[in-house]
Amino acid sequence: MRTVIFRTAAPYLASLMVLFSIFVLLRGHNEPGGGFIGGLIAASAIAIYGIACGVASVRRALYFHPMAISGFGLLLAALSGVLSVFFGVPFLTGLWATPHLFGVELDLSTVMFFDIGVYFVVVGAITSIGLALEERERG
Repeated sequence: MRTVIFRTAAPYLASLMVLFSIFVLLRGHNEPGGGFIGGLIAASAIAIYGIACGVASVRRALYFHPMAISGFGLLLAALSGVLSVFFGVPFLTGLWATPHLFGVELDLSTVMFFDIGVYFVVVGAITSIGLALEERERG
């Protein structure tokens, strides 16, 4: 399935899918979506790119190892839960802050950081599995 058309279109399709996955990630707080679904969409984009261009080009495109991405996501999700303990509320209780940056009011929450952590865990784990399977198949 390495046709010229697919190899040409795959980077653009993967870029659009990653952009859409970030939209789904950030939309997930108020409507359906979130870190898990967004991570699956991003991992699918990486898989499409890998099928079209090969495992070596995916490894070059990813700056970090996929399991390092997954580990960072797990750390971020755990830290967002632990942060609530320092404020005297139960573990994984949502906390909100509203800092003012450059004259704009920005709403931040630990729930959002937990979702971003889940996103990275899913992207790293699924990408690692996919790359391992593709390398094994190509031998």
